[in-house]
This record gives sequence, C-alpha cells and structure tokens, in this order.
Amino acid sequence: MYEVIQIIHSYWAYLVLFIVVIATINAIAGYSGNKEYGPKDFRLALFALIVTHIQFLIGLVLYFVSPFGLQNITNNGMGEIMKDSLMRLYAVEHPLIMIITVIVITIGYSKHKKKLVSKPKFKMLAIFYTIALVLMLSRIPWTQWFN
Repeated sequence: MYEVIQIIHSYWAYLVLFIVVIATINAIAGYSGNKEYGPKDFRLALFALIVTHIQFLIGLVLYFVSPFGLQNITNNGMGEIMKDSLMRLYAVEHPLIMIITVIVITIGYSKHKKKLVSKPKFKMLAIFYTIALVLMLSRIPWTQWFN
C-alpha cells in the first residue's frame, strides 16, 4: 500500500507544481497587466486550490503509512530525526511546509473572492500563490524527483 500511495503522491506533485506555477504566473500577469479578472482566471485559481488539497490528503495518508513519516519518528525518536537532515526533511520539514503551503493557498483564494474588482483579486492571488510556490519549492525532495 505504501508504494502505491508513494507513486500517486510523487506523480500528483508534478501536476500540483505545474498548476501552481501557471496560476501564479497568471495572477502576476493579470495584476501587472491590469487585465480583467474573468472565468478563466477563477477556474485556474480554483484548480490550483483543488489539486493542492488533494495532494495534501494523499500526503497525509502517506505520512501515516510511510516508513519515513510518523513511523520513523516513533522508531527513532525526534532527537535522532532532527540530527539527520534527510530524515528531518521527510518526517518534519516537508510535511510542515506543505501544510503551510496549502494554508497559504487557501487563504489567498478566500481573500481574492472577497475583492470586487480585478486588480485587487489578482493582487491577492499573486501575493499568496507566490508565497506558496516559494514554500513548496523550498521543501520538495529534489534528489527523489531526479532519481
């Protein structure tokens, strides 16, 4: 079961990264280009929100079934996990930062819906989605992705 969830989580991550990059670029372009906020922009922001939430749920399941997540902390103790950078990445840093990423995307999406005109809508999305993208990029286990 672990291997199947790991594969799903890994491949879904490519989609999440792609969609969040596109949504972020779209928000920045819309804000800086003084474009009208339209249905395409709404759907793109919503799709980024949806795929990140799905990835969060997959990751949550993975955290509990993976030998690198909660089992690793239980078996080795938090002190040992924090001494090893790879174990710390998988058991603490990656999950924590990705949870924060999902929260930031959710807040940005919610705040943008309350704005009535295009420029502030794009501004909210640009700020929050850019922060989320930077956070996401900072804690992707790149060595796993390129092996």
